[in-house]
Amino acid sequence: MSNEIVMTDKELEKFSPATDIVETENGFYMYMDLPGVGKKDLDIDVEENVMIVKGKAATSVIEGEKYLLQEFGEGEYVRRFTVADIVDSKNIKANLKNGVLELFLPKIPEAKPRKIEVSYS
Repeated sequence: MSNEIVMTDKELEKFSPATDIVETENGFYMYMDLPGVGKKDLDIDVEENVMIVKGKAATSVIEGEKYLLQEFGEGEYVRRFTVADIVDSKNIKANLKNGVLELFLPKIPEAKPRKIEVSYS
C-alpha cells in the first residue's frame, strides 16, 4: 500500500455552509462559516430576490512535500437565500474575516419601525 495521494480532476465536493441570521431594527446580519475560502474565491450574486453565495476552499501543496494523510480537502460552498422585499438589495455589504463571511442586508426605509405620535384633543 502506498502513502501517496493521487490528485485527479474530479468535481469538488459541495458543502452548505453553516449560517446564522440575526434581525435588527435596521436590517439583517448573516454570518456564514467558510473556512479556507479567500476573497478571490468568493462570489456573492443577487438576482431578483435570490442571493447566491459560492466559495471555493483550496489546499496548497508546497514543492517538495507530499501528503501522508489529508483530511482537509478542496471543496465548494454553495448556499441560496430568498431575499425579502423589505431588503435594500442594492446596499448589501459583505466582509470576510478569519473564515467567517458577514453580510449586512439593510431594510428599506419604509420597512424600518417608526414611532407614531399621539395627539390629544
